[in-house]
Amino acid sequence: MKTFYSVLLCTVITAMSFGQTNDKKQDTTEQKVTILDEVIVSGNLRTDPIHTVVTNNYEEGIVQPKNVADLFKDINGFSVIKRGNYAIDPSFRASQYEQLNIQYDGGTKAMHACPNRMDPITTHVIPEEISKIEIIKGPYTVRYGATFGGIINMVTQKPNYLEKGFHGKVSGGYETNGSSLASMLQLQYIEDKYDVVGNVGYRDFGSYEDGNGVEIPSSFRSTDYGVKYGYNFSENERLQAHWRQSFGRDVLHAALAMDTDYDNSSILSLDYKISDLGDLFKSFSAKAYYSYVDHLMTNFDRPSFETTASESAVDATTIGGKLELNWDPFEEITVFSGFDAMHIARDGGRTRTVKLNMMGMPLETPLVFNDKVWQDSYIDDFGVFTEAKWAIDSTAIVTAGIRYDMVKSNINDPEEGFATRYNLEEKTDNNISGTVSIKKIIGKNVTMEVAYGRGIRSANMIERYINHFTVGQDPYEYLGNPNLVPEVNNQFEIGFKGHNKDNSFKFASSFYYSKFENYIVAVEDPTITRKFMPTADPQFVKVFRNLNNAYKTGFEVMGQVNFLSDFYFKTQLAYVYAKNNDLNESLPLTPPLTTNFNLGLKREKYWANIAYNVTSKQKDIAESFGETTTDGYETLDVKFGVTPLKDVTLGVAVLNVFDEAYNNHLNFSFTNQEDFGRTPITEPGRNFTAFVQYQF
Repeated sequence: MKTFYSVLLCTVITAMSFGQTNDKKQDTTEQKVTILDEVIVSGNLRTDPIHTVVTNNYEEGIVQPKNVADLFKDINGFSVIKRGNYAIDPSFRASQYEQLNIQYDGGTKAMHACPNRMDPITTHVIPEEISKIEIIKGPYTVRYGATFGGIINMVTQKPNYLEKGFHGKVSGGYETNGSSLASMLQLQYIEDKYDVVGNVGYRDFGSYEDGNGVEIPSSFRSTDYGVKYGYNFSENERLQAHWRQSFGRDVLHAALAMDTDYDNSSILSLDYKISDLGDLFKSFSAKAYYSYVDHLMTNFDRPSFETTASESAVDATTIGGKLELNWDPFEEITVFSGFDAMHIARDGGRTRTVKLNMMGMPLETPLVFNDKVWQDSYIDDFGVFTEAKWAIDSTAIVTAGIRYDMVKSNINDPEEGFATRYNLEEKTDNNISGTVSIKKIIGKNVTMEVAYGRGIRSANMIERYINHFTVGQDPYEYLGNPNLVPEVNNQFEIGFKGHNKDNSFKFASSFYYSKFENYIVAVEDPTITRKFMPTADPQFVKVFRNLNNAYKTGFEVMGQVNFLSDFYFKTQLAYVYAKNNDLNESLPLTPPLTTNFNLGLKREKYWANIAYNVTSKQKDIAESFGETTTDGYETLDVKFGVTPLKDVTLGVAVLNVFDEAYNNHLNFSFTNQEDFGRTPITEPGRNFTAFVQYQF
């Protein structure tokens, strides 16, 4: 099987003398740009997906050192799932993990190795390297892989083609809460035929204090570097290679039972595109990527080490590629057709050294056990798709797409008990998804977007193959189920956005409803008792099951008023209500109503803003998931930035000005910590930050 994927990767790489997007500007006076398919949203009405959001300009908007959470926390509709200061996952409209299609540069993926998600995809690239984030709010396109709840595309920084020759920038930042340091150096060299961009970053974050002055174990160090090389065969043909590595060290996870000793990741991606092929065929693009994550976690500095020493070394390999042809059968119709594939393989185990007997007495000879974590499992996804955009007239575009995914999964080295419980054999899911939408200009400056999407997600590797491991928010052992059927999201959405004549007022709104089929949740099974520490509570195990009666609905609204030339006032609201009627409770990890008020000033040489954030109480909870009611809270952030010289940017900020002590509803609870009970981890208290950047 691995030989097959090697052949697939080589085939896609070979095809890359035939395609993916291009970014090329010739010089400062005459600029030619061929844009690679690293971006999803290009500003082209005829090609951009419906219901999209783009955020950028972090150098101006976020002046403090950036943690991965900073990339999402100000985007309306987003929350973050936090287990510490490092293992942070984005959540959008109560969808998370593999329910979101998270990728870099239009398709590159790196799957986590740790079953407790100590190393999600967001940890493998430094935040300073991300130039913008693109979001498609639901399963409204079929071009970027199987999509259930939405797409997040993190676009890494590309060369600045405005100036040829050698240029670069260096930046650094400091946070007082945790005495944290972040730094990055980026260099680039641009010529007509080729360009090279390299960067290196170092981050050293200490454990922060919450609003009550309690230190939360959350420190980490990471070193990252990346090199991107592009070659322009012509003005309409480009090949690009991107190599990056990330090295996490000594990562403390306040809400997990173990800490990360090291997390090493390597990602290679190749992109090619040729455009202007003729009247019928407009462009051909190809992408191939490979990632490998090597992860070691231990409990050597945790209370449980006194009774049992645990050490777990796991790894994850992701290989994928995509071929896409853009063709116009008619003048008004643009079609994208293609094929993509992804292979995920994980392996590794846990070594336990038991020091005490059942009576709590030391063993003369400690007992050593080897537990299979991933059981050498794999999941393959082969997809074909076609998506067409029909420009009815200058005011309306209709989009329709259909996609087929063949998803194969198997387990090569099952633990004996797992193999006894299930009839293990290769499983195949045949998934058909699709979308239809219309984007219509209904007024001088108002656009309406109406969409339906059917997104399908096959069960991930944890849901299929985890074997008596604690992977949830609660202390239960979880057991996978290879017989799960794919879950389906039937999502309907209508949105409006626009502005007045002089652009002094603008607004955006989205209203959506999702009906789920075969929704995957973990439910306690009283017929199965826990395998490890059998006398501990809870005594029973949670098993992943399909449920059929679940839905969610919600909205996001935004309004902004610009006044006195340079000032603006912006407010955002986001709310989602989710219901699991089978268990008569909310779906897990559903955020409460959030409201943001932002007063700002933006001028050429300096900018400032004050953000007042209000998070409501969350009483709609999933008790079966171990959730408890979360109180509401308010925070105030103040930021100021200035460019005293042409190439210098300075910024300062005060975050959580009132030193509020609070926890977000999506925060996991303290686990295996010396002085903490099993309560949700709290957020940082007041934090003074500074940021400086110099470009040359």
